[in-house]
Amino acid sequence: MKTDRSLSKRLADAKKSGVYRVPDALAIREVLGQQGKAPAEVPLAQGKEALLSAIAASLDFPEWFGGNWDALEDCLTDLSWRPHSGQVIVFTGETGKDELGILIDVLRSASESWRDRGRPFFAVFVDPGAKLTLPELHKP
Repeated sequence: MKTDRSLSKRLADAKKSGVYRVPDALAIREVLGQQGKAPAEVPLAQGKEALLSAIAASLDFPEWFGGNWDALEDCLTDLSWRPHSGQVIVFTGETGKDELGILIDVLRSASESWRDRGRPFFAVFVDPGAKLTLPELHKP
């Protein structure tokens, strides 16, 4: 299917790394599954502490994770403990507006770091109502 090929190419292109939205994550899961991979799935949580804990648990952060925004950025720009050469993180659910804004900023910074190193990094928010002011990852 054309959509699968174009999405597969996009997710492998480090130059396209960034923070995006999709109406659902089905196509991402299917494309990565065909490659023997899976996205990291992060259920968003309310409040900074719960949100950072959910991210740390979903991405298997090391014990040294400090539980703050700077430590989150440090871990997201390392990820040496994670398999695969590229990273796709799918965020589902909702969190507070302040936390979401900071999280998106941290994710943008991490994606720029990975892009500069020539490695794909995609943070994708499932946003069925297209409420987030993020670019769409692909056209289904």
